Amino acid sequence: MSAINIPQAIDRLCYRYPSPLVDAITEHEPGRRIKAVKNVTVNEDFFQGHFPGAPVMPGVLMIETLAQVATILLMHGPGSAAVGRAWLRGVDNAKFRLQVVPGDRLTLEVTAGPRREAIARVRAVASINDKVAAEAELVMGLESACAKSTVGADVHPTAIVHPSAQIGAGTVIGPYVTIGERVRIGRDCRIGASCVIDGVTEIGDGNQIFPMTSIGLVPQDLKFGGEPTRVVIGDRNVIREFVTIHRGTAGGGGLTSIGNHNLLMAYTHVAHDCHVGNETIFGNAATLAGHVEVEDYANVGAFSGVHQFCRVGKYAFIGGYSVVTKDALPFAKTVGNRARIYGINTIGLTRRGFSQETIAKLRRAYRVLLHANTSRAVAQIERDPALQSPEVRYVVDFIRSSKRGVGLRRPSRRVEEVVEE
Repeated sequence: MSAINIPQAIDRLCYRYPSPLVDAITEHEPGRRIKAVKNVTVNEDFFQGHFPGAPVMPGVLMIETLAQVATILLMHGPGSAAVGRAWLRGVDNAKFRLQVVPGDRLTLEVTAGPRREAIARVRAVASINDKVAAEAELVMGLESACAKSTVGADVHPTAIVHPSAQIGAGTVIGPYVTIGERVRIGRDCRIGASCVIDGVTEIGDGNQIFPMTSIGLVPQDLKFGGEPTRVVIGDRNVIREFVTIHRGTAGGGGLTSIGNHNLLMAYTHVAHDCHVGNETIFGNAATLAGHVEVEDYANVGAFSGVHQFCRVGKYAFIGGYSVVTKDALPFAKTVGNRARIYGINTIGLTRRGFSQETIAKLRRAYRVLLHANTSRAVAQIERDPALQSPEVRYVVDFIRSSKRGVGLRRPSRRVEEVVEE
């Protein structure tokens, strides 16, 4: 006798109310035989229109009841983990010997027969008080768990998708893609050729992932010990060729996350325990070391590197080939090796719809920051009523909460003359 987890069994069945017709499992020999019962009551939905005044259980529903018992047998036994779904495919040698009426208690016994990869035969008998009411040989169709997990998805024949991976409807998996056991991919995604997605990785809806991308593999951190850490990616991101996104570490919170509507150009690297917000842009080969936080609407230029544990503030612009070793201030342009600040990101803020008044306040606040000691500059900004706005307040809070310090180095006068505001 083997126990069956009823909630899990119901979840795996293809039936929902009012279709389930099995009330209880009374005996179960995994892979060989199962016995169940069905209490036939006058309240059954089908009795309302089937022979009113003289209700009889239809023969087709007796076959359906036996098929549901057969499904439970096939999905709970040796090799059942590979079965994603089972359904009635054919009926042979069916015989109906007794009428089944309200008040009867059907005993349903199904015995396993020959089985191939996609087809199984069973012997099914329904009886009332040890008298056979119906019997048949049922031909059951089987669908692999891999196929179930990818129902509605378009998976290329050369792709390797683990049976336990979950792929949303409308998602297209390209040739030679490898998807691991604990990966969940949402709806309407596009996974390009030869991508590798592994680990405990969750990817939302509508993402475009181009060829040769690597997501969810172990981090490049010698302290990593194989702990079960994660990658979580939101919706409608564009992740271009050869991007690498590594999962987190136990010491860094165990999570690498990317929000929604981001563009990661080719060869971008997002290391372990990084957190990227929404609507950011990463130029080609932009690199985040571990534990970096990039806030919404930031732009990290091509071939730039951000040191571990740094933050990049909202609407920040990191110029190409820059090396950022302190927190990059929000709304500002940070450029160079080592990076210096070149005023506010006027073009980006204008494109994002910021008012001229807000831009002017930010410009004046940054002028104060760049020409005075940081703590005195922050105090001066807080005292000046002409500088008060939510955006300026955010800059002040960003500076106060910085753990690595903020990048407020000004460019040399000679360089400043050739750089436009």
